[in-house]
Amino acid sequence: MHRHLVYILIAGGLLAQTAQHLDNIKQLTFGGQNAEAYWAPDGKRLIFQSTRDKLECDQIFVMNADGSDQHMVSNGKGRTTCGYFLADNQHILYGSTHEAADACPPSADRSKGYVWAVYPGYDIFLATLDGKIVKKMTDAPGYDAEATVNWKTGKIVYTSMASKDLDLWIMNSDGSGKKQITKTEGYDGGAVFSRDGKMLVWRANHPSTPEAQKQYHDLLNENLTSPMKMELFVSDHDGKNARQITNFGCASFAPSFTADGKKIIFSSNKHNCDGRKFELFMVNPDGSGLEQVTNFGGFTAFPEFSPDGKKLVFASDKDAKQRYEFNIFTADWVR
Repeated sequence: MHRHLVYILIAGGLLAQTAQHLDNIKQLTFGGQNAEAYWAPDGKRLIFQSTRDKLECDQIFVMNADGSDQHMVSNGKGRTTCGYFLADNQHILYGSTHEAADACPPSADRSKGYVWAVYPGYDIFLATLDGKIVKKMTDAPGYDAEATVNWKTGKIVYTSMASKDLDLWIMNSDGSGKKQITKTEGYDGGAVFSRDGKMLVWRANHPSTPEAQKQYHDLLNENLTSPMKMELFVSDHDGKNARQITNFGCASFAPSFTADGKKIIFSSNKHNCDGRKFELFMVNPDGSGLEQVTNFGGFTAFPEFSPDGKKLVFASDKDAKQRYEFNIFTADWVR
């Protein structure tokens, strides 16, 4: 009885936290697998990736911030990931395998556990909003993807295998000035700048034992990586003064800064490291002040604040009608 009462009190508190921060939750997509929605600099549109209708794997879509005018802007070939607007509101970046093959590359081999594919055919492309590819931004052998843009400085951060490991690199908005900024053995990815361009936050898996290092490299040799032991790191904009800010031993990922840069919001399964329940959490850049934001009970991730900080966009299986359905939601942010 006492444990049941404690559970009710805890659950009620978590629900209260969700109600405390999120108001006017609105579902923008309905059906399919929709994820990684990110704001345009003017706050009027969102770019996201989706597998829907007859598509066999993710393509890049754009929609208005209210969910209207959803349309595909990638070319429908290969697999795409991680779309992001440039500062002019008229150009986008995304990763695509379409130069390697027109067809979708095969899904990751889950007989090896829950793993992500890091397809060597991925490169980053610059395109206009009507889908015209303007420039191929990367051409190093192997995986290049996960690009995000700082609208103030024009710098782009992305993950690349150019060093033969999954490291963070930065480049200018025209693709010049490529520079490796992480060198620790292991995966570094999903990086995002603070709005002022002074800080970076990202997810990382740095294996520390010979056994874990072997497992990491064995998977990487098959163009795979395991996401189930990811921690968050923060650094200066150029990768200097890097420090770990979570130590859950679980999968923490999809971090981004609040508009004022004072906090970081992210997704984690910290309450059950082997489980698929991911909720949103918030933490200070020094790792203090951890707070749970959502308690939807399923998978919720990819949060990003609107440019003015008044809204939050995220992906979730909340209210899904089918298994493996994920939709895009927005909510008013209540401080």
